[in-house]
Amino acid sequence: MSWAYRILFPLLLIPALPYYVWRMLRRGGYGTGFSQRLGFFPKLPPKTPGKRRVWIQAVSVGEIEAIGPFLKALQQSGKAEIILTTTTSTGYRLALERYLTVADRIGIFPTDLWPCSALAWRRIQPDQIILVEGELWPEHLAQARARGVPALLINGRISDKSFARHQRFPRISTYLLSHFQSIGAGSEEDYRRFRTLGASPVLTGNLKFDVAGDAPMSAAERAQLRRELGFGENPQTLVILGSSTWKGEETQLIRIVRGLRAAQLDVRLLLVPRHSERRNEVATEASASDLAWHQRSTGGASAPADTIIHLADTTGELRRLTRAADIAFCGKSLPPHEGGQTPIECAAAGVAMVYGPKMTNFRDICRGLEQTQAAFRVENAEQLEVRIAQLCSDGRRRTEVGQNGASWHQGNRGATERTLALVLAH
Repeated sequence: MSWAYRILFPLLLIPALPYYVWRMLRRGGYGTGFSQRLGFFPKLPPKTPGKRRVWIQAVSVGEIEAIGPFLKALQQSGKAEIILTTTTSTGYRLALERYLTVADRIGIFPTDLWPCSALAWRRIQPDQIILVEGELWPEHLAQARARGVPALLINGRISDKSFARHQRFPRISTYLLSHFQSIGAGSEEDYRRFRTLGASPVLTGNLKFDVAGDAPMSAAERAQLRRELGFGENPQTLVILGSSTWKGEETQLIRIVRGLRAAQLDVRLLLVPRHSERRNEVATEASASDLAWHQRSTGGASAPADTIIHLADTTGELRRLTRAADIAFCGKSLPPHEGGQTPIECAAAGVAMVYGPKMTNFRDICRGLEQTQAAFRVENAEQLEVRIAQLCSDGRRRTEVGQNGASWHQGNRGATERTLALVLAH
């Protein structure tokens, strides 16, 4: 089936090609490392004796952030040369910023077609490849099998949509998953789904728990951060965070803040859109609100002291900015959106959180949060407004929910050690 699939797969992509080209042009930045996308990876020095060359592919910002503690642990093991690639320009910039001294080489992943992939493989010559989370690259995996190179999936996850596709095309699913020597599942739900699809995963846990495990921010540091955001020093000021919001969700949050301020509450809004290329769209909404607002990408990190809405349209700052919040809303969770954005950073920071009914990509996580009374699920925008207003008026409850989240997060750490053991075993 291998060669038939490798020939047919590119043909299956042809109808979708205009859509993907449009997405690339819309999001921009794909000129970065363009030659590497064709397979022309920079020349590498000879392999270091006693070390295996490990090629790790993490698609974008979320995956790049997730593997931070694992990368450092792998480097400290002294057993691997780390070649780290990513697909998006934002992921590449973040990788250079975070891991320049951790990875031996950072580059752009080749287009997953035979000529590009084969050329990159000849240049990198890995002894092991690792994919992160849910991206399965058929040609990349076929190259590994043809060369007898072990392939692993870490922090493995299968979304509802992906699981439905796997079940719809079981032969293709079996073919893809059979390439992995081992799969480290990120949650019990993912573990069950991989088993249903015929794989034999290991439950290693979610690496993002360890990423968000920084030492708590001191009161002085938090006060400084809030001043930087333009929210002042008044202890009565409440900061609502829109964490990785999607279209329409910013509108709801701005409306809620306007209502709370009309009720004489000093409430501020920290908006962090999931896609920074939507900055102009969100900026237009903030401007139309008639509330004092600041745009981080154009106005700088320090905002005027009277700022009501701070639009943080930058990349890689969410984890730090979360610590300035009193209440957080997790984006991509209100209809018509579904899937959700990770609530882990909010829990780690001890921030009371609210999300909509569509956190389907984090079902196990949200179940744990709700069971420990560390988060609230609402069904629609109206319930969201009511719940946020309740948390604003009840400081004791707000603090209790945040503390529950921090305790829950602490109890779920340890995925880095389990994942490292899985990788070194191969």
